Amino acid sequence: MENIGTKKVFTKIDLRWEYNNIRIKKGDEWKVAFTILEGFFEPMIMFFGLTNLPAMFQAMMNELLRDLINTGKVAVFINDIIVEIETEEGHNEIVAEVIRRLEENNLYIKLEKCK
Repeated sequence: MENIGTKKVFTKIDLRWEYNNIRIKKGDEWKVAFTILEGFFEPMIMFFGLTNLPAMFQAMMNELLRDLINTGKVAVFINDIIVEIETEEGHNEIVAEVIRRLEENNLYIKLEKCK
């Protein structure tokens, strides 16, 4: 991102339900259980407010897009993905690759916040 001044074409992708897309490891649901009127509730997906959840989600996104991030053409900050490139040539292919990886990992895009 240090050479962002040389970039001319940008796409911003915003994820929908970022933390709620992550499944809690099978067998570990009891670790985040809480009491409700009917007894204990053991959620199956992550929810906002869990300690270290933003850092864990960031690490997951970094791993998912590592090779694209290393090229300097993609940047990720929690639920925002920016594709940045010097020319329009190849930009659509990179965006398509990012979307393909998100789909493979059941991550969803919030279209109304993408540019």
